Amino acid sequence: MNKRGYFLSRGCAAAALAALTLSACGDNGDSGADGEELTEIVIAEPVHMMGYLPMYIAMDEGIFEEHGLDVEIYSVAEGGGHINAVLAGQAWGFIGGPEHNSYVAARPDNEGVETKAISAVVNRGNLYLVPRDGVEAPALETMEDLEDFFPGQRIVTGASGGTENSITRYILNEVGLSPDDLDAFQEATDSAARLTLTAQGEGDYAFVADPVLQEGLNEGVWGEPILSIPDLLGEYSYSTVNVPLATYEDDPETAQAFVDAMAEALRVIHEDPETAQAVAVEQFSNLEEDVVIEVFERSIADDLWPSTPYVTEESITMALDVVRGAGALEDEDDPVTYEDIADMRFAE
Repeated sequence: MNKRGYFLSRGCAAAALAALTLSACGDNGDSGADGEELTEIVIAEPVHMMGYLPMYIAMDEGIFEEHGLDVEIYSVAEGGGHINAVLAGQAWGFIGGPEHNSYVAARPDNEGVETKAISAVVNRGNLYLVPRDGVEAPALETMEDLEDFFPGQRIVTGASGGTENSITRYILNEVGLSPDDLDAFQEATDSAARLTLTAQGEGDYAFVADPVLQEGLNEGVWGEPILSIPDLLGEYSYSTVNVPLATYEDDPETAQAFVDAMAEALRVIHEDPETAQAVAVEQFSNLEEDVVIEVFERSIADDLWPSTPYVTEESITMALDVVRGAGALEDEDDPVTYEDIADMRFAE
């Protein structure tokens, strides 16, 4: 049967992943309900988060198993560790922004591995700008609003190199500004640190994602969002499942089964939200149930999850625009294209 996701420290993750022998043919898989052997695959995620709910639904509701798969999901608590697991052959695929596939190709330690997005997971930028408690803030909706708002502000955002940091820098760049135009630009190491820095008065505004957004609201650290990145940027391929080209070309049946299962899980979110919410509550049992429900409902309202696993060219363009605008991708001489980092043959 399918396993639940695990959170692993750096050392434990390496040991656990190294212990897994992956087989494209699933020679050592468990047996499904009909007695047929399941194909074992491992997905490496950078963090256990609500955005990845479609995969957790496919796992907890037995959808992967119905499609002949025994899927394990490991949260690798190490910068780039989820990608390293794939390059080392310890994981079948990783979750991350599709732009990471262009980074993989350029890595000096990469020995010819080419990865591509084969399924959508999150289709909106899961980020919000909130004011510290007590700060009177205007409502912000357009880039023009932000051009007037940002100069001289004290902003807290995510760690350098992360997607949330890239979105912040992209927005500044789009309105002709840089972090130097701010009074303070705090790059927190993780989401919890953003809550702490804001509570300590190190910043007046913070870019945060759920569930920390909701936790900060409940604790009175900050007020309701004054800017919604899902609304501002629209369709945006924020997270995809990325798999080595050689892996899915050698075994297209497994890739097709995985994408078919993701399609079914996405339908659960849109057609049976009660079941999806129940999975979320169980997967995030470390949080208060009301926090999980608030996060889930906001995610639904903001159209965080696509209706199908197909990654559109428009959403990829937005993802590439963000990392280019943030200075994280410099490809002027040889621009990365949709076809370079995405392959939708299994989602069509």
